[in-house]
Amino acid sequence: MKSAGAPAPIGPYSQAIASGDWLHCSGQIALDPESGELVAGGIVAEARQVLRNLEAVLEEAELGFADVVKTTIYLTDLADFAKVNETYAEFVKPPFPARATVGVAALPRGAKVEIDAIARLRLR
Repeated sequence: MKSAGAPAPIGPYSQAIASGDWLHCSGQIALDPESGELVAGGIVAEARQVLRNLEAVLEEAELGFADVVKTTIYLTDLADFAKVNETYAEFVKPPFPARATVGVAALPRGAKVEIDAIARLRLR
């Protein structure tokens, strides 16, 4: 699957793959879909762009964050956890998906945050 509202993959992977009842969304970093460049403005701006990118991928499958059952957040600095949590709560509402947050040494393109997701496909 490919959404024009999210940045093109920067490697040999898909933005998302449907498998059975599930949509597996690849990790998104804070790339602007039009320029392909990392957004400026710090961790909150990055987290917001990451979630917008993920939202665009979900929308391509006619889904939204309410359909997400699991996310993983990757942070290069766990001190950013509270700010990312606040931004995440702007997009994801109760009942919240299951989630893991992991501290990592580095992310592609110097990003500070990456988020991937698994969503349940709706019965059509």
